[in-house]
Amino acid sequence: MTALSFQSVTYSYPEGARPALDAVDLEIAAGSFVVLAGGSASGKSTLLRAAAGLVPHYYGGTLAGRVLLAGVDTREAGPAELSAHAGTLTQDPETQVILTTVRGELAFPLENAGQSAGEVARGVEEVALALGIAPLLDRATAELSGGELQRVALGAALVRRPAVLLLDEPTSQLDPVAGDELIWLLRRLNEEWGTTVLLAEHRLERCLAAADRVIAMEAGSIVCDAAPQQFLAWAGEHAPPLQTPIAAMWRAAGWAPPPVGVKAGRLALAQRGTTIEPSTVEREPSRPRRRFGRRADATEASLGFSGVWHELREGPSTLRGVDLRIGPGERVAIMGRNGAGKSTLLRHAAGVLAPTRGKVERRGRVALLLQDPGAYLLHERVGDEASPAALEAVGLAEQADRHPSTLSGGQRQRLALAIVLDGGKAPAVVALDEPTRGMDRADKATLADRLRTIAEGGAAVVVATHDPEFAARIADRVVLLADGRVIADGPASDLLGGGWYFATEVARVTHGAALLPADGAALLAADSARSAAEGRL
Repeated sequence: MTALSFQSVTYSYPEGARPALDAVDLEIAAGSFVVLAGGSASGKSTLLRAAAGLVPHYYGGTLAGRVLLAGVDTREAGPAELSAHAGTLTQDPETQVILTTVRGELAFPLENAGQSAGEVARGVEEVALALGIAPLLDRATAELSGGELQRVALGAALVRRPAVLLLDEPTSQLDPVAGDELIWLLRRLNEEWGTTVLLAEHRLERCLAAADRVIAMEAGSIVCDAAPQQFLAWAGEHAPPLQTPIAAMWRAAGWAPPPVGVKAGRLALAQRGTTIEPSTVEREPSRPRRRFGRRADATEASLGFSGVWHELREGPSTLRGVDLRIGPGERVAIMGRNGAGKSTLLRHAAGVLAPTRGKVERRGRVALLLQDPGAYLLHERVGDEASPAALEAVGLAEQADRHPSTLSGGQRQRLALAIVLDGGKAPAVVALDEPTRGMDRADKATLADRLRTIAEGGAAVVVATHDPEFAARIADRVVLLADGRVIADGPASDLLGGGWYFATEVARVTHGAALLPADGAALLAADSARSAAEGRL
């Protein structure tokens, strides 16, 4: 049986300069687990919107060809009717959650389908337990963190147990534990219930091991349709930014075929008899910089927290006695599970929130980018949101005449960053909350380079992120939060190399000996040289 069919589908958004989908032909069998890959603005989100009937019913524009969801023509059925067949999660969960409480949000799809009170209660309880959000059921949705909100929106999509799941960046705001648990849950639904999963994702290392098939898109067209390992081999040749970190490490070392996931990577190393020796990695020496810890002189720090608490009238405190100093030019990644207090910490840094106890000290302006880029977009033209120089710096100069709402998620994130950093006196601190949300690897690399340049200019850079790969590229120091407290504060190589959830994929394969693909490739190349010298190869 076919769960989803695209028949010569071409689609253009209103006033779109080129088609967002261009002659797409695609058949997805019922019970498949399919990953959509591609750079920002490649057409992944538009394909999901077309599958859900949101294109063209909600977004307008011009659609040619046919889209069939569970045999139903999306032209003839509206999104409400199609929602009986497919659960949908968009890139922006804050726009998808409409009710004031978590319980109400999860119950609404079941109530709307006419289910009994008992069926509604059971469905809410089951999906809350499956996604680990049972403690949130009686919380107000306005009080949730970005990751918590994303899980609630996903719960609303899952609660009716639809035959098809259409998920757009479902792990983008989830901590590593929640992200892995989500992929495990999707695979279980796929295997045990026959649920068809179509998932768009930039962090492919999280989901490729669970996938049956990978579809890569570019400029609205399908450019690769293959099994995961064949896709990685294709990406190494034709689209290097789409490689997972392990695949990039393998290719840089001249090894083949690329492994799909950490387990396969470790097995391949074991089969070759590879011995990891960290001393073979030549690391770029870091420039000398004074270490700013919890007890550093506040007058020397660009940003200082002294015994900072943030207590809520109802519910647990979100910050609990935080002591932290961040010096000029430091690059600090703030990490921790969803609800640990990362966003609250950054809001206090910028003065958006005031501590109920303790003190926050700043040496100058704090430029803050929050999780929702839409909150910064006020005009009808991209060119009116920021200066030409700022748009050029984030690669959006050619999009100046577009409406911000037509940009991809990664493009909106870059536009919001341009707005925050545009004009005025240079900030003493640049604070970014999940800045890589919706960004592909190429855009992340560009952002990392820019943040390094900002830090070299003397500003402190503080990034709250769930992405260990990005943290390893940008940070020289990692601060780990849990329950509103700082529980670890040290060099990035220590905190991102020795664990499991808060570690890069390369670190997990190399047992912490390397963090990034280039360093991992140096280890593999050194092993190949030793093997050749010893006659093992």
